[in-house]
Amino acid sequence: MKQHDPGTLGIWTWSFDRQPAAAVRDAAAEIEELGFGAIWFGEGLGRDTIGQAWLLLSATRRIVVAAGIANVALRDPISMATAERALGEAFPGRYLLGLGGHRVGGRPVAAGGFTIPAGGRPLELMRGYLDAMDAVPAHGPVPDPPVRRVIGALGPKMLALAAQRTWGAHPYFVPVEHTARARAVLGPGSFLGVEQPVVFDSDIGRARESARSYVAAYASGAPHQAANLRRLGFGDDDIAGPSDRLVDAITAYGDLDAIEERVRGHLAAGADHVCLQVVGADSAVLPLREWRELASIVPAVANGRPVS
Repeated sequence: MKQHDPGTLGIWTWSFDRQPAAAVRDAAAEIEELGFGAIWFGEGLGRDTIGQAWLLLSATRRIVVAAGIANVALRDPISMATAERALGEAFPGRYLLGLGGHRVGGRPVAAGGFTIPAGGRPLELMRGYLDAMDAVPAHGPVPDPPVRRVIGALGPKMLALAAQRTWGAHPYFVPVEHTARARAVLGPGSFLGVEQPVVFDSDIGRARESARSYVAAYASGAPHQAANLRRLGFGDDDIAGPSDRLVDAITAYGDLDAIEERVRGHLAAGADHVCLQVVGADSAVLPLREWRELASIVPAVANGRPVS
């Protein structure tokens, strides 16, 4: 069996968590028919990453389904390794496992009455987690081809680990400048799949305001994201605002031409794949209209890179 190509453009979304399974199946099938190469989803307090992946894979035939990311603070490596094998064997070449989690290495965080445990130093924890996954013996079918893994890496050391130990990296909440830096660390042989938030609104002031709460949630609420922004030259005032400068750097907004220009910026900086997340809309509603509009730029930016 062969690995399925995630293509140049994918969809990234949290919105499946708020929907019944039937609606998720229908949406996934439509995303596939629209021509996107991959569906990416996060893991919070909605569906667990394994259940969500199985739901999406079973509703589609060829598209890559990517965990972006499976939170290692919520699942021990034995459970993750056995689930990875089950998904890889059932849906050959289509499951892409992203590993990470901003609770790794930090203090315990209370969320909705639950406490998400902290780990040790992020780099050591991720290396140990990969070692432990690799050491789990197989007591059932082994997927062929093996499941590809990526790390939700931002800093240079985690990016280097991604290049050494996995297929590549999945940076989230990053400007084009970070993509260029990530490619320099990863080297030419590693996959680089970048999340890009988008807002459909040609009124720049209104679009900024729609995006500001999304940017604020990560800039001020996720210490690892704030640290990454500081490495990129954003100051405390940018992060606390968040400033227009930061919102503009993180979010693409306007018409399809403006969004395509941002995608091309990431590709020119070294990305292999860009996954587009519609933000600033009602999170309880699937952004089907926006996904359909975004599909029109898929042929224009497709580059036909082979999958290794």
